[in-house]
Amino acid sequence: MFSTDLAIDLGTANTVVFARDHDIVVNEPTIVAVRTDDHTIVAAGREAKAMLGRTPEHLATIRPVRDGVIADFDLTVQMLQRFIARAPGRRRAFARPHVVVGVPSGTTEVERRAVRDSARQAIGREVFLVEHAAAAALGAGLPVHEPGGNLIADIGGGTTEVAVISLSGTVHCESVRIAGDEMDEAIVQWVRRHYNLLIGERQAEAIKIALASATPGAGAPRTMPVKGRDLVDGIPKTIVLGDGEVREAIREPLATIVETVRACLERIPPELAADIVDTGLLLTGGGALVRGLDELLREETALPVAVVPDPLGCVARGAGQMLDDLALLRRVAVTVGA
Repeated sequence: MFSTDLAIDLGTANTVVFARDHDIVVNEPTIVAVRTDDHTIVAAGREAKAMLGRTPEHLATIRPVRDGVIADFDLTVQMLQRFIARAPGRRRAFARPHVVVGVPSGTTEVERRAVRDSARQAIGREVFLVEHAAAAALGAGLPVHEPGGNLIADIGGGTTEVAVISLSGTVHCESVRIAGDEMDEAIVQWVRRHYNLLIGERQAEAIKIALASATPGAGAPRTMPVKGRDLVDGIPKTIVLGDGEVREAIREPLATIVETVRACLERIPPELAADIVDTGLLLTGGGALVRGLDELLREETALPVAVVPDPLGCVARGAGQMLDDLALLRRVAVTVGA
């Protein structure tokens, strides 16, 4: 009774923490700033992201999670400890909490064990791993307990997962490590190739948020000034980038996401396919916020497509709902060896 059970979406781009009875209490970038001499963390989350590309020699910014899996175990543990310290009730907790962590379905046994062990070492008494898609479907309010097909696409920073959920389980899931980060990199390469301008990942992400779209939208074209270093003469320069250019830059990552949805649809049983004709596709994750992505998928699949109201919080909220039913949680949790 004195512990605060937690659900964590340990994402490549953002870490979201849901505390039982408190809703989402942490939503921070998954990035840390460390001293280069002893590898100790000096900042985490938004504070560390503000340092990205601006650090002196004695500091470095690191993403401890890459493509949905842990790249640096010790830094992940320290980062989680910092984030969890901000959760309500943690200072007065006398018992270690139950913790549910969302993981991509395409991860290996070794990668899942690293996630479990990092959460256990950082905060947990008993750690459960659940697949992102199942947690996102529950967080989106889909009737996952019923015998009907629910199609969901979770587009994060490092992975895209498309899954059909029925009877509280995943019937089929397609997972690719192409998502928001690849869109950022595609923008960096486009600007470099067409303007001989070098920009950083923070600027690329800002361009994606401001201008990225999957289909031409109504109204006047959008533009924004982009600053970087000219690769010809080496001096800082500003260009004006349009939304049409950004749409062309991210065309390949978006095409991969569309193909992943198609691949999932091609491999599901006919009865569930019949259900999905009516229920359609639901989009979650930060990538779902790309303007016109729902329209593009609607055109490509001929299915109803919608974006959930809070795509970034779906996985954490869905995993948090599982805390209320430990029997269900133990049934759907991903098994990991000792």
